[in-house]
Parts: sequence; structure tokens; C-alpha cells
Amino acid sequence: MPEQKRFYVIAKPNSHKSEILSYDSETKTYKVAIAAPAQDGKANIELVKFLSRELKKKVVIKSGFTGKKKLISVSE
Repeated sequence: MPEQKRFYVIAKPNSHKSEILSYDSETKTYKVAIAAPAQDGKANIELVKFLSRELKKKVVIKSGFTGKKKLISVSE
């Protein structure tokens, strides 16, 4: 069974472009700008695509589908 790494992301939808903005070491959370609106799951889809491209791994959202803070799982 593949090992999975997990981390938290705070998504900022409706941004000019998708990019990692910062990392908060206290809360161990990445802040990520997403170039998609927060409606009909568009921002979630763009977030998964963006992180998959950046990490070159399979990425899924484990929790936080309707909020800004999301738990991300990365397959090794």
C-alpha cells in the first residue's frame, strides 16, 4: 500500500493565478492562491490539478470541501 503524506492548505479562490503564497510554521499550513471561483467545486478541482502538477504526485482533498482550510493527501 502506498504511503500517504498529508498537509493543510488554506485556499484563496478567485486569484489572478494559481500559486503557493506562503507557509505558516506555527499552524503547519500552506496558503495557496487558486485561479478559479469558489463555486460548483471549481476551486477544489483547480487546487487538486495545481498541486498535482507542482508535486508530480497524485493529490486528493480528504476534508474541507466547502471551507477554505483543506486537508490534502499526497500518494507516494
